[in-house]
Amino acid sequence: MNSAIKSKIRRLVILSCIALLIFLLGLNSQLTETIYSSGLYRLTSVVQRFISSPFPFAVGDFLYLLLILYCFWSVFKAIRKIRYRIPGQQLRFFFPLQLANFILILYIIFKLLWGLNYSRPSISSQLGLSNQKYTTKDLVLLGDFLINRVNSTKQKIKQTGAQKEFNIKELESGAKSAYDKLAKTNSLFTYSVPAVKAVILKKTITKSGIEGYYAPPSGEANVNMLIPAIDLPFITCHEISHELGVAREDEANLVGYLVSINSSDLNFQYSGYYNILRNVLFELRIKSPENYEILFKKINEATLADFKNEQEFWKKYNSEMSGYFGVAFDKFLKINNQKKGTDSYQDIVLWVFNLHKKELHKTLQP
Repeated sequence: MNSAIKSKIRRLVILSCIALLIFLLGLNSQLTETIYSSGLYRLTSVVQRFISSPFPFAVGDFLYLLLILYCFWSVFKAIRKIRYRIPGQQLRFFFPLQLANFILILYIIFKLLWGLNYSRPSISSQLGLSNQKYTTKDLVLLGDFLINRVNSTKQKIKQTGAQKEFNIKELESGAKSAYDKLAKTNSLFTYSVPAVKAVILKKTITKSGIEGYYAPPSGEANVNMLIPAIDLPFITCHEISHELGVAREDEANLVGYLVSINSSDLNFQYSGYYNILRNVLFELRIKSPENYEILFKKINEATLADFKNEQEFWKKYNSEMSGYFGVAFDKFLKINNQKKGTDSYQDIVLWVFNLHKKELHKTLQP
């Protein structure tokens, strides 16, 4: 066995031990929260944002591009090495060992930069929200509550002339202010050194149905500025929650909702209520079409126009997304993957119900 293969094996053993330790840490949610999410990650994430925030472009996208180019270059070198190998040179185990080491390095980097946050305790429990199940009657009350909020917020926007389309810096600033407001009562929302960037390949990302994403290599929240303006405040608050270590999508929706509706900006409030109302309507349409029809008639015309514009937008770029966003219109409700949609958003509806449960019960009192 030559020295190169021995070196690869030693590296494999060391990396495997590190990866195993990280995996074992992730099995204990409380330990992960103490050591990583509330400890190491809070420091490293701020450092990442401090480095990436001054750049006017999405640094994470650039790093992903470099990674892809490196993979292509490695394949090219491997092919060349095989083609021009020295007679008697042993390459049988060299490339599998090299690939295994590369995968382990990516795993370790991902877990240490962000991925261990998947193992932290539920954010809903940290916010003091119960998991009490709701009935169809509760779902109707929640839908009615959100429609009232959407209608009243939309009316205030019209009366005050507050409606606007944000650029990426305005979204960052508005979301930062909303997070700072909640941080006064809960440190979970503490957001320092903001780093919100517009995605680079907007059309490609949109065709994939992606509204935004978090980039672990750079610590940035990336927002797809091509999507309808009505969604951008909520999406921004959602992606920033990933920067703060909220890994799961449903929990990021919860944090995004809380932050946006507590903003002093009416556009942020409307975006939050609007997005969660869409999820509630989707589930209500499946569980109780009759009640859905009743509630649907209460939605103001301007919001229905927002639904339709968004629907047409996704129909243009991504037909599956247009099917989901068409929940408010009968001809777009018969989509192929209803079960997946319900499962994906069940928890956010549950948490929003428990968040507003007391307010909903008040509506039942004479």
